[in-house]
Amino acid sequence: MQGTLYIIAAPSGAGKSSIVRALLARDAGLSLSVSYTSRAARPGEVDGRDYHFISADEFEAMVAAGDFFEYARVHGDWKGTGRQAVEPLLAAGRDVLLEIDWQGARLVRQKVPEAVGIFILPPTRAALEERMRKRAQDSEDVIRRRLAGAREEMRHYDEFDYVVINDVFETAVSEICCILTASRLRRAVQAAHHAALVAALLGEG
Repeated sequence: MQGTLYIIAAPSGAGKSSIVRALLARDAGLSLSVSYTSRAARPGEVDGRDYHFISADEFEAMVAAGDFFEYARVHGDWKGTGRQAVEPLLAAGRDVLLEIDWQGARLVRQKVPEAVGIFILPPTRAALEERMRKRAQDSEDVIRRRLAGAREEMRHYDEFDYVVINDVFETAVSEICCILTASRLRRAVQAAHHAALVAALLGEG
């Protein structure tokens, strides 16, 4: 009985991390795979909760050892998903959420074609820029680079199964909860999870 792998991607500033935290608080059946990154932690970020923060040398050693389920270079830094954070949970029937970028999502879909992809878009470009500036963590040059990167990331929205516009936060979270529910009610998933019940209902006598 295999769990379902869910991928959530979004351009920087679209509110992905806040949405993921809300999903985990609402859905006890969902496990988050915490990614590894070679970048430094930002103010307020916690090692092991937001990311596993490691050096570039440590990251490359993990790549050489085959420890990553997927990895990619994003904004000049390495990001990746550890194999041990995904494969054992799926094998145990747990649903796993990956908070990754489109490059990682593409690699994951090559390995797990049945993974469910969700892309989050901002309501407008102006809203995206405003959210980046509200962080008050990045220089003007960094913000410009992130805005350019966001435009490139958004061009890949059509590689995902679902698209959610994060205009009203609670609405976006509720819409993704609906996606999770619908995914879990698919015939193949229900047949696997309730095999004994189906056999009993369809049996003779």
